[in-house]
Amino acid sequence: MPRTLALGTMPPIDVIIALAGYAIGAFGGVLVFIEFFQTPSYINYQSEWDDWNVDIAPSEVDEYSTAGRVGAILIALAFALEFVATLL
Repeated sequence: MPRTLALGTMPPIDVIIALAGYAIGAFGGVLVFIEFFQTPSYINYQSEWDDWNVDIAPSEVDEYSTAGRVGAILIALAFALEFVATLL
């Protein structure tokens, strides 16, 4: 006989929200971690000369990537979910 979930065996909603917050925060943390290892757009490497160039034009600099921004938003969402789970 297959096992089914009954309403009595479900975990409380605050535990579900807390676990969702942990998962979202972990994924956001990985994205922010990846952001730290990306080379900025204003640094160029020329392999034939074994030379690094730094060309900074303020209008063209992209300091952060989309991964870092999404990761930061996910971490903020995770903190909000943990706060809500604590209040429940």
